[in-house]
Amino acid sequence: MDMEANIILEGDCIESMKTLPDSIINTTVTSPPYYGLRDYGEDGQIGQEETPQQYIDKMVEVFSQVKRITRDDGSLWLNLGDSYAGSGGNGYKQGIQTTNPVTNGDVDVDLRSKMKRKDVGFKKKDLMGIPWRVAMALQEDGWYLRQDIIWHKPNPMPESVTDRCTKSHEYIFLLTKNPDYFFDYESIRERSVSKMDRQHLSPIGGKKDPRKPGSYSGNAPENDGFRNKRSVWSVPITSKNYDGAHFAVYPEELIKPCILAGAPADGIVFDPFFGAGTTGVVAVKHGRKYIGCELNPEYIEIAKKRLQPVHLQEENKKKAEGIINSYFEF
Repeated sequence: MDMEANIILEGDCIESMKTLPDSIINTTVTSPPYYGLRDYGEDGQIGQEETPQQYIDKMVEVFSQVKRITRDDGSLWLNLGDSYAGSGGNGYKQGIQTTNPVTNGDVDVDLRSKMKRKDVGFKKKDLMGIPWRVAMALQEDGWYLRQDIIWHKPNPMPESVTDRCTKSHEYIFLLTKNPDYFFDYESIRERSVSKMDRQHLSPIGGKKDPRKPGSYSGNAPENDGFRNKRSVWSVPITSKNYDGAHFAVYPEELIKPCILAGAPADGIVFDPFFGAGTTGVVAVKHGRKYIGCELNPEYIEIAKKRLQPVHLQEENKKKAEGIINSYFEF
């Protein structure tokens, strides 16, 4: 069925998704609020549950709805960071900046006290493994957990710790609705860097199944100067300020491979935590459509401002291509 796209649904993402029909989304690319790390200034926001298990249960509820609206050949790319239980460090008594545009991000809060957080089942200073616990819970809920991708940050945020290394990575999990799914590996291949790369075969790729565009099986030689994309992605953090509001915005280059591999041209990319609209921006830039959900109305306005010039640029490009095509038809 035809589905209106390039829209942002305001309100709770679970309730918003209930208004969408089954099996319309090609791929979901999203970064939910991390457990106990930020205050987005809205009642009912996810990430401020009292216990890790409550957070995990909420993630399962959200992505159960995502699975319903995802096509049978669809996928989910999930970016999550971790949290610490502890005695005054990150994850226990967090003096962090809010991301509420009303306060302009200038007010530090003791978030753990505000949310009455109880790190049940963890010792002080434990790394809680939230990303993997969420991924496994989604696996148990029916998703296929296909891969863990490491987002390596060459420029990580400094940490004043002396008893562990500074964290410089996060996870992106690739999950799918079924064992056979759309995955355009050719669109994200990377340059071979060694003679060994060029001599070896790709672990995936190969014969294309015309019934499942983008789905591949078997082996394909990497003898053309390119290789299958690896599972460690080095992408610097980008620090941007949109209309004075501070956001935890993932870089466009980080999610570009997810969108190119996960959705065909003119396909629909979904983000239940739309925020400043980065997923939509990248989708439009690469010939895809988007649907987003966002709880905070001020974020929606910021996302619309970001998306407006991108839409205009793509419309002008299509007009130019139409003129050129018309010229060569004569």
